[in-house]
Amino acid sequence: MDYFPLYFDLRGQPCLLVGGGEIAYRKAELLLRAGAELKVVAPVISSRLRSLLVSHTHEIIERAFEPHDLENVILVVSATDVREVNEQVSIAAKARQLPVNVVDSPDLCSFIFPAVIDRSPVIAAVSTGGRSPVLTRWLRELLESLIGDGYAVLGRFLGERRNDMKQTWPDVQERRRITEAFMQSPGFGLAMQGDYQAAEKYLGQHPDDLMQGEVYVVGAGPGDPDLLTLKALQLMQRADVVLYDSLVSDAVLDRVRRDARREYVGKRGGDTSTSQTSINDLLVQYARQGERVLRLKGGDPFVFGRGGEEIETLVDEGIPFQVVPGITAATGCAAYAGIPLTHRDYSQSVRFVTGHPKDGEVRLEWQEFAHANQTIVFYMGLGGLERITCNLIEHGRAPQTPVAIIAKGTLPEQQIVVGNLEDIVSKVRAKQLARPTLIIVGEVVSLYDRLSRQST
Repeated sequence: MDYFPLYFDLRGQPCLLVGGGEIAYRKAELLLRAGAELKVVAPVISSRLRSLLVSHTHEIIERAFEPHDLENVILVVSATDVREVNEQVSIAAKARQLPVNVVDSPDLCSFIFPAVIDRSPVIAAVSTGGRSPVLTRWLRELLESLIGDGYAVLGRFLGERRNDMKQTWPDVQERRRITEAFMQSPGFGLAMQGDYQAAEKYLGQHPDDLMQGEVYVVGAGPGDPDLLTLKALQLMQRADVVLYDSLVSDAVLDRVRRDARREYVGKRGGDTSTSQTSINDLLVQYARQGERVLRLKGGDPFVFGRGGEEIETLVDEGIPFQVVPGITAATGCAAYAGIPLTHRDYSQSVRFVTGHPKDGEVRLEWQEFAHANQTIVFYMGLGGLERITCNLIEHGRAPQTPVAIIAKGTLPEQQIVVGNLEDIVSKVRAKQLARPTLIIVGEVVSLYDRLSRQST
């Protein structure tokens, strides 16, 4: 390995920073986050850096670097844009066997700064040895998505109990097995959420006693996998079993743990659908077998996703669960189409309703949708589009009210048909639109032509 990774405890320790500009400011931020006491030396020190060093424990010296500045410090950073100064600092520090970093000059360094993912007490670092800062940044962003803030909460939970665990289980192998069993139990998720009291009961149980699994009810968003939340991605990587529906895109499913068992519980075309009761039963059955069950639902599980019904069953059966909201189809599809759902000049409210026809009729309180200054978003309304438009006109919406139909929203194959209440049905008939679709009715759709040119 090119560099040996070490973690310095800099709390209350004196460190020298040579430089007073923007580069020095960024290094000062890192060192202060680690608790270091800074001595900053430079002929000119920016007001921004000065404001960062307001504590009386930090020393500011406005002059050029001198070798005696290295006295009584344990670490040195040179962050100037003058090569000669950086070389002088490096040579002097190495002569005193002090660890030294010179920004953007690996040849002058005895240590380098990695990219840091700070979830204290959990700290992760990644480096390419100075060869590619862009690759380092890309790797850090990847790790940021995998190591959420919950790991900081979990780290504190385990740290606070470490001494007690050592006394209860002196044997290190037994203590390791106990901790590993906890990490596979529902207590892991409870601790990450900060519910220490509930998590406590899982810490110390024998691995054989921790067979009960848990359920993750997760919103998969409207289709684009980059719209998944960080927490959704984390739970998707933990799941043993995945129950998903037809609104979950293949691209989102590709983000699930590779060896997880997948089970389709939705409906496509005229196929027989899986009943909600059957889905509820599967969630309970798999959890009681000790599985971590991911219930992956398109959009948000609490917006026409029947997530509430599933959670009711889990509560009644005493099954631990977590709920992760997702970007709704309405907000995601509208944003990707360049249609704001509200706008000061066009719409001061928005309504989300289901447009799915039952017995050939869409039964809604149509008189509530007559106001011209509100946006109506219909989920699952393509089959009832003709009845929707007729009812809106009959109850007071102007025939020229703009309408947009968005098919496969947020995905590369997204299609958008724009018209008005009077002509949208005929326009849709001329297209071959793939489900799922979303219908947006309101004056905000008139902004589509202008705003969609700027959307990506």
